Amino acid sequence: MQAEMTRQMIANFNDPAAVAQYTEGPLRFVPAYAELHRMTAILLGERAPADANVLVLGAGGGMEMKALAEAHGGWRFEGVDPAGEMLKLAERTLGSLLPRVDLREGYIEDASEGPFDAAACLLTLHFLAREERVRTAAEIRRRLKPGAPFVAAHSSFPQDEGSRPQWLSRYAAYAVAAGADPEMAEKARAGVAAHLDLLTPEDDEAVLREAGFSDVAMFYAAFTWRGWVAYA
Repeated sequence: MQAEMTRQMIANFNDPAAVAQYTEGPLRFVPAYAELHRMTAILLGERAPADANVLVLGAGGGMEMKALAEAHGGWRFEGVDPAGEMLKLAERTLGSLLPRVDLREGYIEDASEGPFDAAACLLTLHFLAREERVRTAAEIRRRLKPGAPFVAAHSSFPQDEGSRPQWLSRYAAYAVAAGADPEMAEKARAGVAAHLDLLTPEDDEAVLREAGFSDVAMFYAAFTWRGWVAYA
């Protein structure tokens, strides 16, 4: 089921019509989306040097790389994403910042070996089954310098039978309140409910520890979304 959702997600992200509307989605569905980017820039900047080389997994669209590049003028980026159309959108989003970015189509295995000074993976890991999350996070860690910071943020909320439907309803209700079309919000809610085996925040934190990260700390919690900072 999760693998099918991942395939569907990649297909959607390779649809030029869907990609053209992508930038509206996170702004409607993810509370404090711009602030999440700002916090990520601060957390990575605590340890990354002024000339850091930063890995961004799930970089299609380019919105987080744009925010990070604007916050840290000396950083360079390697952005990896499986959807070619989303990488084209990233090119357009980055504009004059593009010379500081190396975009690669693929998965974590297609990233260079680094070592990188920092890494981020935003709104991506929830598409992966737990075992694949651990493997992917471990591959990110392997490419980081010792002690380098990593920020992950994605959908994560209580998954017990009584709580999950309520939180998914809140997910859709927030999007509608933020200006999303109600039909689109309901379609998104139904898709997540049917196809994504999400984890609780406690289990998501455990995934990072199992991948070898230390000092894992939650820094962001907004309705159905959570974010963590951890260190290689």
